Amino acid sequence: MRFADIGQQLRAYRLESGLRAEEIAARLGVSRAALYRYEKGEVIKLDTIRRLAELLKISPLSLLGIGVEYFARPVAFQERLRQVEEEADQILLVGGAVCYQTATEGFDGALAEAWTEAANTAPERAAARTAADQALGLLAARRKLYQQRRPSIIGILSEGSLRRFLQDGVAAGLPVPERTRARCRAAALAEAEALAALMESVPIGIQLGLTAGPDPSGSFMVLRGRDRAHVVGSPFAADTGPNAGIGVATITAADEAVAIHQRIAETAWRDALKGAEGAARVREMAREARPPE
Repeated sequence: MRFADIGQQLRAYRLESGLRAEEIAARLGVSRAALYRYEKGEVIKLDTIRRLAELLKISPLSLLGIGVEYFARPVAFQERLRQVEEEADQILLVGGAVCYQTATEGFDGALAEAWTEAANTAPERAAARTAADQALGLLAARRKLYQQRRPSIIGILSEGSLRRFLQDGVAAGLPVPERTRARCRAAALAEAEALAALMESVPIGIQLGLTAGPDPSGSFMVLRGRDRAHVVGSPFAADTGPNAGIGVATITAADEAVAIHQRIAETAWRDALKGAEGAARVREMAREARPPE
């Protein structure tokens, strides 16, 4: 058994459960320190895995990294995605409006403001602020990881998703003051220009395209590492609030899942707008979404 992998999945499922580490440790009959050691990859007995799975309401196979992993909490999904990205040498993205690894600091700034403002008006303000800080920390960890590892990226973004992103701005749907929403829209416009520039320049290790026509039925990623590949399907965009998402994200390393998603991505890339043509379309959409002066 790969105890380091089990430990990573245990942490993600702990976040998914909504239980505090102290609660899980107490119900399991171990110390909190022991639980954290399990999460860091210490040897764990099969019986303990079984009891943990019962407590977290998941299959023991999920903790062993076999089959499909399911996440309904955006923050738990972001943690598990960070773990998978830690092993990835290539990231292939299909769908959505933004490839987070190539997003600008302005995207992060607008997102932080929106999440903080939404948390300040939440019924349970302290808990909402904690969740927002946790989610922002996970995004920061993902960005730092990308800057350190520099995996190659092929991103095929959706024209429909990008149009909605430009209309509503970063963190769409969150209840924030109009000044914050205006900043989020401005950040989306700036993000579109940065995307167009990347399409034109095609820097080493980054290839971006734009699918025209109907949105893909669901966005997904194929992440390939040295030992294995994963398929990640998610309804949660990078700017989905930590408590705002409704849906289920999935992660699997099944060979047949990787193969069919790879084929779909190759077809999407073949038909996508790229280079100067793609950049021109992105800028045209940005002009259409820009408010009158």
